[in-house]
Amino acid sequence: MMLQLIGLWESVQDFIHTGGNVLYVVAAVLFIMWVLMIERYWYVTSIFPKMKREIVAKWDAREDTTSWYAHKIRDCWISEATDKLDQRMLLIKTLVAMCPLVGLLGTVTGMIAVFDIMATQGTGNPRTMAAGISMATIPTMAGMVAALSGVFFSSRLEVKVKREKADLVDSLPHH
Repeated sequence: MMLQLIGLWESVQDFIHTGGNVLYVVAAVLFIMWVLMIERYWYVTSIFPKMKREIVAKWDAREDTTSWYAHKIRDCWISEATDKLDQRMLLIKTLVAMCPLVGLLGTVTGMIAVFDIMATQGTGNPRTMAAGISMATIPTMAGMVAALSGVFFSSRLEVKVKREKADLVDSLPHH
């Protein structure tokens, strides 16, 4: 078991060495994105249902649910709950969109390495050029894979948030 972990760690180190330091940035963006998505999923499934029950209980406890003031109070509660549901969703979408861009940054730095090698050593050494080309393609691939994982999960999370918003509005009937 320990040898397998060591082998896995060495392969990750080789991957990062081949892809360049930009992979650290891709990994950081990916980590932050997933932490935020997991937090939002936890909020929507654990915290928000309690909040919704409290809002519905407050609405049901009101004697007046038909006046203009009652409707404004209802709208305020819905707005506050919606704001809490939408927290960090824009940041998550931004991080998903950043993943391929950070990968492209790796492409640019890798191509600069290739051109630097060509300028100093000429085009006669394909091995040194191959390292730069790997440094150009691997971060792009890593950025795209990170973005794909984020797109799938964030879109499912967004649908869940929209469903919760609609369910809250339906739970507070206005007569």
